[in-house]
Amino acid sequence: MSETVTLVVNDIAVEMPAGSMVSAAILKTGTQAFRRSVTGEPRGPLCGMGICFECRVTIDGEQHSRSCQTVCRNGMDVRTEPQKGTEEIQPQKSTEEIQPQKGTKSAKETK
Repeated sequence: MSETVTLVVNDIAVEMPAGSMVSAAILKTGTQAFRRSVTGEPRGPLCGMGICFECRVTIDGEQHSRSCQTVCRNGMDVRTEPQKGTEEIQPQKSTEEIQPQKGTKSAKETK
């Protein structure tokens, strides 16, 4: 019988085979959005080998940890979204609200 570890992902206890990556534990909970982009779009693992940085989460209080490169440990606390009481993520602005850079036309002017 193989050894297992238990960690907590967004307050959900998850049992994983020893040697598993944190990204697999997150996916096991049904979570698809690991983080939000600066414009508020959901992000999740893309490359699976630590190059794209889309799988970043908070692990044991350390923000921006790459979940696809971190091995699960017993008692690990993983968070995929900002917790209540922290800064809220602002929704993406529509193209009409974004001001054009100097020398370019706005979305309204190009229609």
